[in-house]
Amino acid sequence: MPRRSRSFSPLPQRDGIDAVRLRVPDSHEGTLRAHLRARLPVPSGVLDAMLAAGEFVDAGGRPAHGGERLPGATYWFHRTRAPEPEVPFALRVVHRDERLLVCDKPHFLATTPRGSHITETALARLRRDLGIPALSPAHRLDRLTAGLVLFVVRPEDRGAYQSLFARKEVRKEYEAVAAYAPSLPLPRTVRSHLVKERGDLAAREVAGAAPNSETRVALLGVRTAPAHAGLPPLLARYRLLPRTGRTHQLRAHMNGLGLPLLGDPLYPRVTDPDPTDYRRPLQLLARTLAFTDPLSGEPRRFTSGRALTAWHDPARWARTARD
Repeated sequence: MPRRSRSFSPLPQRDGIDAVRLRVPDSHEGTLRAHLRARLPVPSGVLDAMLAAGEFVDAGGRPAHGGERLPGATYWFHRTRAPEPEVPFALRVVHRDERLLVCDKPHFLATTPRGSHITETALARLRRDLGIPALSPAHRLDRLTAGLVLFVVRPEDRGAYQSLFARKEVRKEYEAVAAYAPSLPLPRTVRSHLVKERGDLAAREVAGAAPNSETRVALLGVRTAPAHAGLPPLLARYRLLPRTGRTHQLRAHMNGLGLPLLGDPLYPRVTDPDPTDYRRPLQLLARTLAFTDPLSGEPRRFTSGRALTAWHDPARWARTARD
């Protein structure tokens, strides 16, 4: 097939989500319908209804009827999605120009579509609400973490900005709230070998293995928690400077120091909170992104305007913990 058919969908986005590309194997001898039945996890009746409605199209945008016998052909369609609970917090646009868009993401909103989070993601919302269908992320931020995410407006600029993160040329500064440990000398650099295996919700540190992750931890402040609040008697706000970007690195490193972050459902133990319970977010914030722009050469620095509730309003955090 021509290269263009591999890169450009004939179907427009739906709610900020790209159509799915599906290629029939060169070795397939049956019909398109037979291939779809074997490939897609949907009942035959649903599949036949989608074909009858013209929801599968070829590279030229022509609806497929299912009887085609075209090994190697490419088709596009939109997946049928289950309704998603709305994440009731707004995205904030910190910066926008012809190349970049920086948003201040709330807790509980995924950066990009994955698993059961599809339209309720930062990428889908921004594409849809701002009318930027080609928008793409230069990096990712965990769903439970709030703060800054950098998006690229034009596809031709994507590689330049994504490479900054791959080469570790972006200074990322996080803030976190956890208990205060007066006996723990800070600042310090934490290095460990982190493993996040498929199927496991939490990462684990492997003792004795060569380090593959590094975080600088510094103390920003200490305050007393409200009495009878179910909080540690002394709270601390920490600055976290990751040198690497392993999955759950900051959360795992703080847990390894005996300082699990407030609101963390995975560390020190895995719990199963209601995914629509938004009262006690993970107390982790991507506060700052700074780098030299690879295209203009100018210094760039962006700062989140969000606050961590357990630090700035511990009484409110305590009230939600009692609800």
